[in-house]
Amino acid sequence: MKPFFATLLFYSLLLSFFLLEPAIAYEDALANCSKKCSDRCIVAGVKDRCLKYCGICCAECKCVPSGTYGNKHECPCYRDKVNNKGKPKCP
Repeated sequence: MKPFFATLLFYSLLLSFFLLEPAIAYEDALANCSKKCSDRCIVAGVKDRCLKYCGICCAECKCVPSGTYGNKHECPCYRDKVNNKGKPKCP
């Protein structure tokens, strides 16, 4: 009976490792988005709106163009996102 519980414990730990790793990677990505968006929106007129949409775009595209304006060629997904009016969604 002991080998069964040892095996069960081993597989439980192994499974939890694989389930926790993506969560940690996602948190790192969000922290990275936060830093990149702060840099991108530092001179924005409406900073809270810039940070909101930059964060949404970064989470979906996994990248943010360098600088405070332009350079959207560095991240095509970020560049091509549009709102319901057809205007660029990402700052």
